[in-house]
Amino acid sequence: MAKAKNNKTVRFSTRMDLGKSVRAEMANLLNARLADVSDLYSQTKQAHWNVKGAQFIALHELFDDLAAELLDHADMIAERVTAMGGVALGTVRMAAAASSLPEFPADAFEGMAVVAALSDRYAAFGASVRAAIDTADQAGDKDTADLFTEVSRGVDKNLWFLEAHIQGS
Repeated sequence: MAKAKNNKTVRFSTRMDLGKSVRAEMANLLNARLADVSDLYSQTKQAHWNVKGAQFIALHELFDDLAAELLDHADMIAERVTAMGGVALGTVRMAAAASSLPEFPADAFEGMAVVAALSDRYAAFGASVRAAIDTADQAGDKDTADLFTEVSRGVDKNLWFLEAHIQGS
């Protein structure tokens, strides 16, 4: 889980009525999912750039659309961290160090192998986001739980788009 140095996750004051300890817990949780979504974005772009095969153009365009949606999720997550008085840990290096997702296979190029690899990572990210919904809800932060619910719906929809290419084969 991504944490700021000296455990000072929440550095700025706010009039938000959530206590500082809840905000710190949520900032850590949000930063962990920020690392994952940033990593998933870069893996989706890796797939976009390198996919080969008969379905190249369809997959190339799909992967670009999926990546764009991940950027929207990353922005929402990072802005929630900062709204709570926290610091969003969003550089590529920070994401790489903190992501819970497996690395994208460097030798995946063939269309359906790439789709399968991305499907695995979207499913893993979806599971971590659903767990984050429960954690935020238990902490009493309904807004963060709602944000993660929105992300979860989008990730599940995009996992469906990916899996539809490999189901039935």
